[in-house]
Amino acid sequence: MAAQGRRVVLAEVTISRAGNPVGGLGDLGAPLGPRAQTGKMLPSGRLLSSLVPGLLLAAQVAAAFEPISVGLAIGAASILTGYLSKGLYCRFSECCHEKRPLNSSALKLDLEEKLFGQHLATEVILKALTGFKNNKNPKKPLTLSLHGWAGTGKNFVSQIVAENLHPKGLKSHFVHLFVPTLHFPHEQQIKLYQDQLQEWIRGNVSACASSVFIFDEMDKLHPGVIDAIKPFLDYYEQVDGVSYRKAIFIFLSNAGGDLITKEALDFWRAGKKREDIQLKDLEPVLSVGVFNNKHSGLWRSGLIDRNLIDYFIPFLPLEYRHVKMCVRAEMRARGTDVDEDVVTRVAEEMTFFPKDEKIYSDKGCKTVQARLDFH
Repeated sequence: MAAQGRRVVLAEVTISRAGNPVGGLGDLGAPLGPRAQTGKMLPSGRLLSSLVPGLLLAAQVAAAFEPISVGLAIGAASILTGYLSKGLYCRFSECCHEKRPLNSSALKLDLEEKLFGQHLATEVILKALTGFKNNKNPKKPLTLSLHGWAGTGKNFVSQIVAENLHPKGLKSHFVHLFVPTLHFPHEQQIKLYQDQLQEWIRGNVSACASSVFIFDEMDKLHPGVIDAIKPFLDYYEQVDGVSYRKAIFIFLSNAGGDLITKEALDFWRAGKKREDIQLKDLEPVLSVGVFNNKHSGLWRSGLIDRNLIDYFIPFLPLEYRHVKMCVRAEMRARGTDVDEDVVTRVAEEMTFFPKDEKIYSDKGCKTVQARLDFH
């Protein structure tokens, strides 16, 4: 399996150096996960090399007193060398800790303190990740599809998830972000993209079984591209000698935003709280709507047809009060005192819809940072 992973890496490096003319995966800037496994020895390796002769010499001296000590000392040298080698390597370079437990309390706190107005997303993501990470033998990878208008928190949630799974978050060698307009721009190159995508995922999962793959702007992805990864999301123990069962796939899309807004607006007009909206009110509508939407990236996709997406997670449109929460959070993140006058001015500069009720921010919290710069 390791050898297969190395072959994938070499192929990927060749593509990168050649400069893919069609903007495929060879143009990705993120470092390949397997590269960390096949890189040069760290300087600390010289330190270990100098320790081994000393341990072996000690074994020879011990042999003068008791022959069995030779075997014990050599065994200790081997164990210690292996332990120090991995420990020191992981101190200076990121390692894949596949059995690293999820701190559910930390994830819960992050979602509650940093994500506003999204009770469904908070609940579903917390339960889905906790259940998946606590399962020592999952039957398939965890696959989440996040839907809603821009600025409602989809990208922010994917960042929170990444940080709770791998300490370096989106900068981790084991977290991979794909942007269709950058990595899959040409409709006539779909077959090439499918092949490259399979190779990229196979190589990185071979290096780290708990790899995370985030596909942003799915609504801009050419139909058919994403079906290339269908075998990896299915209930197979292995595919060509590689198990994908511990990997996580996250899709982000604006598709379905209109369906979500309609449901939220119906609740508001009926005098119900948005917190009363349940996943069962939206998930079936979302899955069908996205499947039949040519601009969803999942149009007539086998991923939906085969029920390989575990959760369709709706992100509700944000209200005026939620925008104010975003402004306060941004001010605290910048290390400045929260000025309620500024909070109100920034929130009031946003535009809201529908035209008559003006309940929801049409850009969510997307422009809060830029607008705060003027105050």
